[in-house]
Amino acid sequence: MKIRRAFADLSVGQVHYASCGDPRTEAVLLLHQSPRSWTEYREVLPLIGRRFRAVAMDTAGFGDSEAGLAPASIELWASVAIELLDALGIARAHVVGHHTGGVIAVELAASFADRVHGLVLSSTPYTDAAFRRARAERPPIDEVAPSADGSHLAALWQKRQAFYPPGRPELLEAFVRDALKVDGRLEEGHRAVAAYRMEDRIGKIAQPTLILRAADDPFAAPHAAELQAQLAHARVVDIAGGMVPLPDQLPEAFAAAVLDFLDPLP
Repeated sequence: MKIRRAFADLSVGQVHYASCGDPRTEAVLLLHQSPRSWTEYREVLPLIGRRFRAVAMDTAGFGDSEAGLAPASIELWASVAIELLDALGIARAHVVGHHTGGVIAVELAASFADRVHGLVLSSTPYTDAAFRRARAERPPIDEVAPSADGSHLAALWQKRQAFYPPGRPELLEAFVRDALKVDGRLEEGHRAVAAYRMEDRIGKIAQPTLILRAADDPFAAPHAAELQAQLAHARVVDIAGGMVPLPDQLPEAFAAAVLDFLDPLP
């Protein structure tokens, strides 16, 4: 199934997206982690596109999307996602988010309830006061000092290597390619997540919700229980062997879990 790529002129500038599937069917908006891009869903798009109009956008400031002039925040990124839906003539969509994308998805469901049908939160942190304190005490996740000999690129690879499956160097290559595009804003997504007051927003979510837990993701897997405690109507599905790059590590398992959840929704 063919993936089509395009840009939409939105408030932040040009925003890039990729789509797959029949535009006459219900839409699924896919939101990526930081500092990735739509390519995280390259293998997932055709699988979901068999049943839905699948759209994977580059969050403002990531991939090939412009950042705009306003300070980066989860709220800004959610409003830009709504602008993209408007530009594509999509009145309501299912929303699937992974890591940072899941936090954006929470804000979309809370602030734009009439635009979000089903909600899938994949490896999504619960960003309350305890999360913010813990994040403030930790060193930056991906930040590396530039070096004249390029050794910072190896350092970036090595910082992520333990959280990626062995024998899959192409996944780390995809991460490094996307990280190089953000031009000095490598930690911007993580800072936006750390600043987001999810505890003030999550109570507004009433949409049918699936929480995907990548069993071997040490950052996000522990948050699944916290999210479910806040979303009593949500159910949790575990993906065995899943790690930080879940959508492009195990695209078939990821897409199957999403479709099994979305297909029966009225």
